[in-house]
Amino acid sequence: MDRSRLLKFLLPYLWPKNNPKLRYYLIAAVIFMVVSKVSTTLVPLAYKAMIDTLSSESAKMLAIPIGLIIAYGIARISASLFEELRNVMFIHISQNATRLLGLRVFKQLHELSLRFHLDRQTGGLSLSIERGTQAVATVLSRLLFSIFPILFEITLVSLIMWHLLDGWFAVAILVTVTCYILFTVMAVSWRTRFRRELNQANADANTKSIDSLLNYETVKYFGNEEFEAQRFNTSRQLYEHAAIKNQFSFTALSLGQTAIISIGLVVMMAMAAKGITQGRMTIGDFVLVNAYLLQLYQPLNFFGFIYSEIRQALIDMENMLNLLMVEQEITDKPDATTLQLTKGEVRFDSVSFGYDPRRPILNNVSFTIPPGKTVAVVGASGGGQSTLSRLLFRFYDVTDGAVLIDGQDIRNVTQASLRKAIGIVPQDTVLFNDTLRYNIAYGRTSASFEEIERAAKLAHIHNFISSLPDGYDTRVGERGLKLSGGEKQRVAIARTILKNPAILVFDEATSALDTHTEREIQAHLREVSRDHTTLVIAHRLSTIIDADEIIVLEAGSIVERGRHEELLLKNGRYSAMWQNQYHEEEQLVE
Repeated sequence: MDRSRLLKFLLPYLWPKNNPKLRYYLIAAVIFMVVSKVSTTLVPLAYKAMIDTLSSESAKMLAIPIGLIIAYGIARISASLFEELRNVMFIHISQNATRLLGLRVFKQLHELSLRFHLDRQTGGLSLSIERGTQAVATVLSRLLFSIFPILFEITLVSLIMWHLLDGWFAVAILVTVTCYILFTVMAVSWRTRFRRELNQANADANTKSIDSLLNYETVKYFGNEEFEAQRFNTSRQLYEHAAIKNQFSFTALSLGQTAIISIGLVVMMAMAAKGITQGRMTIGDFVLVNAYLLQLYQPLNFFGFIYSEIRQALIDMENMLNLLMVEQEITDKPDATTLQLTKGEVRFDSVSFGYDPRRPILNNVSFTIPPGKTVAVVGASGGGQSTLSRLLFRFYDVTDGAVLIDGQDIRNVTQASLRKAIGIVPQDTVLFNDTLRYNIAYGRTSASFEEIERAAKLAHIHNFISSLPDGYDTRVGERGLKLSGGEKQRVAIARTILKNPAILVFDEATSALDTHTEREIQAHLREVSRDHTTLVIAHRLSTIIDADEIIVLEAGSIVERGRHEELLLKNGRYSAMWQNQYHEEEQLVE
């Protein structure tokens, strides 16, 4: 996205059409800014008048210098007062823009497909959003209340110099300012690439540190603390080198700016001194020139920083706004309807799918889960079992065929109504770093505490929660690390019970648990799935022997289907899997 499009994108946030109050704030902020700058330019004039008065016969009349001193004080106070009032007005606009744009990007990220999130690194995304939202406020405030006021003040000073002194003073100011701005723009453009390198190195280092800390246990299991430290150090070394190059470029920029301003100062002071020796100017005029030059020096010196900051902010915004440009893979059709649940029948009709078109995962898969019945899908790892649940939730769209619920193609209904009808207990339950109450209530955020407690009791986790010092207000830690696998699965079950969906999915819900815990959880799952349409994806065949139908997937195709006893009698793929697992369990017991 180019710079002009970025600025055009920001305009609705600067002048929000649906919020008159914020528009009034903006108008007030602009008025205060103009008054502040006019007051600032009056200060040297009052200073000149005082000097000329004190060096003349009028100095004997005490009232005149006192009046000028008071006027000088009022001008200085007014400049500061109206600048602060401007800031108070504009903070409403900048913070509102930051909030709305951050919310927009946050919603966009949640609407992007699972494929996008599997390809991206969370640390990098988080950094892009954080920097981008901060950049919005920076660009808005700097453009309106830094760049424009500087140019406005330069114009006022040039006009005053032209009117009171000599046109050559105005020319000298304009030449100095023009050279300064041109040099700054070119130098900042040159050093932008160093800043980009710095940003990329920082994002990489941030991502590596977050990834390592999220996998804290894995690092400890393999004793790879030093390896992780070396990886982090390497990324920080890249950042270090980028930061050094960035600082060198900044130093070159600052030296060039100082040289231009200093030359301008010397030339104009020489012109003023010559005017005094020729009797065309007073001491007050000399002081006026000096005061205006020093007054302009500060904002001009600040201009380089402001321009650099705006350029950097635009880069940061670009990274964030590029996320808004990512096309959503899974969207609701314009005429999408709400899913109408009548019985809760689920049907996979000749479904084919592949994450990569060159590598199909499912091939012409067809089966039906009758209302209130349980269908289990088994097979070797990588056979496409878990892909079925992702297609049912419509995290991806099928390549061929269709997934239907009560005869409705899920591509023709809204995603919200579809996912409201389905609940899942996954293999790896990831919890929010919040309380047990919050994590259970996530199944239905409007639930009362009594409903949360009832769901916990049905999931057989209420007694455990009650035994904790903080009860339901106990925090579970990052990704639920403070809980055991069985406890996390019970929380997932409670969450699903609270949601009370018509369709349930158990995606290897107990495969990571020990045998004792698995049996307990399986019993709870059978209770939960009673009278619900249920899809079970299982690795351990002993957990699905009661299923109404078992489907065996191999290389993405159905090779067998039937009840447990029927499949054993066939002596086919399922029977071989059963025998292998039976012997493995016997060896473990021995």
